[in-house]
Amino acid sequence: MNELYRVIGISKQAVHQWLNRILLKYEEQEQLLPIIRQLREDHPRLGCRQMYDMLNPRHMGRDYFERFCFEEGLKVVIKGKKYKTTDSRGVIRFPNLLLELEELSGVNQLWVSDITYFDLAGRVYYITFILDIFNREIVGYSLSKTLKTLDTSLKALQMGLENRKIEKGCGIIFHSDGGGQYYSKEFLSVTRQYGIKNSMGKTAYENPHAERINGTIKNDYLIPYQPENFEELNNMLKKAVTLYNTQRPHQSLQGHTPQRFSRLVDDGLLTKVWVVNKRKKETKKEKVNIIIK
Repeated sequence: MNELYRVIGISKQAVHQWLNRILLKYEEQEQLLPIIRQLREDHPRLGCRQMYDMLNPRHMGRDYFERFCFEEGLKVVIKGKKYKTTDSRGVIRFPNLLLELEELSGVNQLWVSDITYFDLAGRVYYITFILDIFNREIVGYSLSKTLKTLDTSLKALQMGLENRKIEKGCGIIFHSDGGGQYYSKEFLSVTRQYGIKNSMGKTAYENPHAERINGTIKNDYLIPYQPENFEELNNMLKKAVTLYNTQRPHQSLQGHTPQRFSRLVDDGLLTKVWVVNKRKKETKKEKVNIIIK
């Protein structure tokens, strides 16, 4: 190979630097795709150049960003036509383990996650949530200025592992969409270390609880709080998660808050088993036995 480099007049270092730039560009594409789709859904007439200015990607120029949006069917939607929601190209995709899951009988069996954006004075920030489906508690979250794995999915996962005192070999199913932050080598290194089973859906319809928590925290808390800068947004996000976990009652939890629900289950005062409908990927029925409210 050294002889080849000498003949073509290119150094080995230059080739490696070029490859690294290409890899960074493709990684950023897969990380940005779910966010671009959210922006398009919320702003159907927002131009690609405006989205580019909002997202300010590090490794994609404006023209390349526009071509990328066009190729993914994310240009401005014209009335009467639909944009496609095709899968990311060339990505790692794990099977949807929810299709095989029969029931949930306790916490730390199924966690779901998603990354959403928050538009603050024309600047986009990213929020990652991890939700335990059994008691609807947000076990981990992160707020970041970038879409890097270390700032988003991995940071939220590490918080969840610490908050729940998870040990290795836990067997938790971790369900997400196909975003690059959920199959990066840094993220998968931690899931393998703890024996977490990675699961992925192909569309937002296969991760409805994660999508719902995004809307709940943003629309019911953060937007009414009206943060003015990143620091205020970070403090208000922490407040919103705390209130959601400790004070907000859930109809699906018999009117209890997530943390109170867990305490009742731990104390043997309430028993609940979620039976999952494989075909529809949603709760089919619930077995609930409340001994003392």
